[in-house]
Amino acid sequence: MSSKRTYPIGTPGQKWTMKEKAEWLAQLTIKRSYLDEVVTKIDALRDRFDVSQYGALSYDTEKYPLFVIKSRPWNAQKPTILVTGGVHGYETSGVHGALQFVDEKAQHYSQYFNILVAPCVSPWGYETINRWNPNAIDPNRSFYDNSPAEESAALMKMVKDQGVDILAHIDLHETTDTDETEFRPALAARDGIEYKPGSIPDGFYVVGDTDNPHDAFQKAIIDEVRKVTHIAPPDDEGKIIGSPVSQEGVIDYPLKKLGLCAGLSDCQYSSTTEVYPDSPLVTPSECNNAQVAAIVGALEYILRQQ
Repeated sequence: MSSKRTYPIGTPGQKWTMKEKAEWLAQLTIKRSYLDEVVTKIDALRDRFDVSQYGALSYDTEKYPLFVIKSRPWNAQKPTILVTGGVHGYETSGVHGALQFVDEKAQHYSQYFNILVAPCVSPWGYETINRWNPNAIDPNRSFYDNSPAEESAALMKMVKDQGVDILAHIDLHETTDTDETEFRPALAARDGIEYKPGSIPDGFYVVGDTDNPHDAFQKAIIDEVRKVTHIAPPDDEGKIIGSPVSQEGVIDYPLKKLGLCAGLSDCQYSSTTEVYPDSPLVTPSECNNAQVAAIVGALEYILRQQ
């Protein structure tokens, strides 16, 4: 689908000041509960996994604690796998797919790997169903030193504090219709640039690393996911969200240059998943299943290489 929209906040061609950011923030409301929908599921995993709090968002430290889930037994001799969800809090299956993977699959794969899962990096964004944090900053463009996003800074510190090398990082995301109806128009307005309408692909795809693409690894993810949902086709120009398709269902970004979550480490393998939850062909459960399948496809590929 595609759309065209003039954003109601700000003056076209002028970057937002604190005034416009405050106006944007004032229109947002809490739409769902992080504590009820996410933290309760994390707590239910404590009998099988090590769960620890690695921080809390300053917006409300009681409402927005940050949790990491670790497999047992942790063994420094095993390679470590990092799974992240909810970097964009509104992307629901990223959060619940990560939790479903832990519940259903992580114990099996812990015989081969240390597994580190941060299921909801941006809980304020989860509750307000938003891409940004309250400061109108996108956490998934903020994974670099002295990050302006506390969500990103906290996750980077947590990963560093583990004192291990990350072999593979799977970052779970969605591409939604609201990317075009709300979030990209808001981005253009915030930055004082012209909004150019794009299109949302109907189906699953992944984003690899331009500087370290690992085509066979990405293909293994796509092949596993196609068992549970359909793969996004390219548009008439052979692109997905404006980027050339390198193979079926795969595009590549320079992860570190863009400050993306999947580029926070120097891991050998990385992939950012993109589920399309607004497709008439899928259910919320199938979206979660696609996220789980993506992680499984990645891990099975790595096991075949050993």
